[in-house]
Amino acid sequence: MALESITRPWRITMNSESGFIALTDRVLEMIVASIESSDAEVDWELNDGVLTLDCASGGKVILNRHLASRELWVAAKSGGFHFRAEGGAWRDTKAGTELGRALSQLLQGQAGVSVGFPALPAT
Repeated sequence: MALESITRPWRITMNSESGFIALTDRVLEMIVASIESSDAEVDWELNDGVLTLDCASGGKVILNRHLASRELWVAAKSGGFHFRAEGGAWRDTKAGTELGRALSQLLQGQAGVSVGFPALPAT
C-alpha cells in the first residue's frame, strides 16, 4: 500500500460510529504504510480495527480502536496508552503526545526499531 495514496487530504467526521471506524481504519492503514516504506524489521497484522506490530525479540505493540470511547488504544511493554482526537490530531489523554511521535518512541524504546510516521489526522 503506497503511503501517497492514503495521505492525500481527506476529511471524515466521527459523529457516527461508521465515521469513527472509517477514520481509524485510515489511520491504521497510514501506520502500516509507514512501516512498509521503512527499513524496519516489523511484521504486522491488521484485522478489524486491531493492528499488531511484531518486533521479533522486541515483542509486540498492539493498536486498536475503542468504539465506545472514540479512542485509539496502544498496548506496549511499557504500558497502555489512550489517544483521543484533539485539535486535528490523536493525542495521548495523559501526556498529550501525538500518536505518531508516541508510536515512534515506543518502537525505538521497546525494540530498537526506527520508524517515522506522518501526521495521523483525527478529522
